[in-house]
Amino acid sequence: MPTEPEPVTLAEVVRRAVEACDDGSSEALDELLARFEDADVPVAPIEDIEASLDMAIGPVDADEDPADLLRLAARAEFGDDPPEAVARWLAQQGVSA
Repeated sequence: MPTEPEPVTLAEVVRRAVEACDDGSSEALDELLARFEDADVPVAPIEDIEASLDMAIGPVDADEDPADLLRLAARAEFGDDPPEAVARWLAQQGVSA
């Protein structure tokens, strides 16, 4: 009987991420899941998971400026009055609330 849990694999991480994001309207998520379904390597030793995913699927091609996305997300969540800590973090990112 093993005393330690089995290591989490890259396939499990991708599956969980797809489940969290999937609303049934994106074929890209299905493709992502299929691409990594056999990735049984433990995820813990991967030093830079983002770089590993970029190598496998290519970097994300954002259509919007990251500052605009942060601004829109903050407004959607907090309206015109984000908490002080959030406003401070946004300012550090170069985003005016």
